[in-house]
Amino acid sequence: MTTSDSSIPRFHLAVPVDDLTAARHFYGEVLGLEQGRSSERWVDWNLHGHQFVTHLAPGPVARAHNPVDGHDVPVPHFGLILPVAQFHTLADKLRAANTEFVIEPYVRFEGQAGEQWTMFLLDPAGNALEFKAFADESQIFAV
Repeated sequence: MTTSDSSIPRFHLAVPVDDLTAARHFYGEVLGLEQGRSSERWVDWNLHGHQFVTHLAPGPVARAHNPVDGHDVPVPHFGLILPVAQFHTLADKLRAANTEFVIEPYVRFEGQAGEQWTMFLLDPAGNALEFKAFADESQIFAV
């Protein structure tokens, strides 16, 4: 789950979590991310070559929803665009870990511009994640 192509800018994202042990289990064991540096209050993760950090910040995560393709999409959310096979492998892994989906894996915008596989779930702290896949990557920014 790493990339070494330095020509692609990498993002850094930090999200609040209320339990670092639960975050380590979810991101490290369930999602299989490689752990980097850490302290008693934060953990760095390698999210496919991007620096993703879980920071201990007890308290509720603010949540809103927007309707998209007949589903209530949680906002804010973050995630990855994966190859289709890797998307399905991850969906199977999440099901095997008894993950509760906010939106079950399905094809969004079927037969339309931007057709994609998508799924939404929450981490143990309530942060929303979306993983998606495009059979035709030219559709990622299709209008």
